[in-house]
Amino acid sequence: MRDARGVTGVGATLGVEEEYHLVRADTGALADAGHVVQEAHRLLGDGAQGEISTAQLEVVTPVCSSLGEVRSQLVRLRRGAYEAAERHGCAVLAAGTHPSASWQDQRLSEGERYTRLRDRWGLLALQQLIAGCHVHVSVPDPELAVHVLDRLRPDLPVLLAMSGSSPFWEGTDTGYASYRTVWFSRWPVTGLPEAFGSRAAYDETVAALVAAGVADDASHLYWDVRPSTRYPTVEVRVADTMPRLDDTVLHAGLVRALVQTAAADALAGLPAPEVRPEVGRAARWRAARNGLESDLLDLRQGRLRPAGEVVGDLLERVRGVLEDSGDADEVAALTQDLLGRGTSAGRQRQVAAATGDLAQLVRAVVEEARAG
Repeated sequence: MRDARGVTGVGATLGVEEEYHLVRADTGALADAGHVVQEAHRLLGDGAQGEISTAQLEVVTPVCSSLGEVRSQLVRLRRGAYEAAERHGCAVLAAGTHPSASWQDQRLSEGERYTRLRDRWGLLALQQLIAGCHVHVSVPDPELAVHVLDRLRPDLPVLLAMSGSSPFWEGTDTGYASYRTVWFSRWPVTGLPEAFGSRAAYDETVAALVAAGVADDASHLYWDVRPSTRYPTVEVRVADTMPRLDDTVLHAGLVRALVQTAAADALAGLPAPEVRPEVGRAARWRAARNGLESDLLDLRQGRLRPAGEVVGDLLERVRGVLEDSGDADEVAALTQDLLGRGTSAGRQRQVAAATGDLAQLVRAVVEEARAG
């Protein structure tokens, strides 16, 4: 089997970022909770930080070398976030959207970066009431990082379909598994990037977008996958924040394995899969619309296929690197569990249908995450 890790350090380390909504513990309503962010930072140090809204909190794992370490660090960070929230009468909602809150219920965080976002994007910046999960995987070679990005593109809609946790928006069932994806797509610096072919082409694209006034630098490009500007990593940003810890661990394991496989293919000289941008957008939209509950557009075969089959093929394609890292059994078991019970989006709809009360739905999502 081709193995990129020993040659390049690809996948030797990884890290996860999770964004949360902060809600009032008594009502489930969105909380203006900058004090919770401060408390979380006191408890967790650099592992906790604010986000664009004062009703949000982000946690960041340290650099991890194994999936087991990712799990233990996320347990530590989630516990710290819950403790910080509870000390101020709040709770943590680990989902892509708040089911009933309005963007008008939140306030922009202080700071030059957020002020610049507001000045550039206007209402879009003020309406950013969404939460995502990002995974960094080490790719020390900047040129190779771009080739990895090009080869990950067909798999990103599958990862999105597996993470959907944002079916409601401002009290309405949107009909989407990941409405977060649709909402964020209004920004011109989001979505599935086209293939670049080289680091030089990537740098030229970044320079053109900076010249267009839509970014100060590459860190302001929020594509579903990008080379990190802070770390020697490829960052996959396609997923909703997921309530269940197991689903986040699964996502991290699959992302690392896909990055390792893509790097191996690039080093072996295999061409990147060709994906028309129009078809890529359609696959991404369909994954956001239906999650795992209907067919996915398989970008590798160019046709609609049952979601379970597409996920199964993805798992089979990375089985070799998962076996090398010792993660094959865990990732396979977590995948089967997810396919059996479905994503958070489906469970949220079930609770809403049974109770007719979105406040109870908020409490159910909060407790599901806490139980993990």
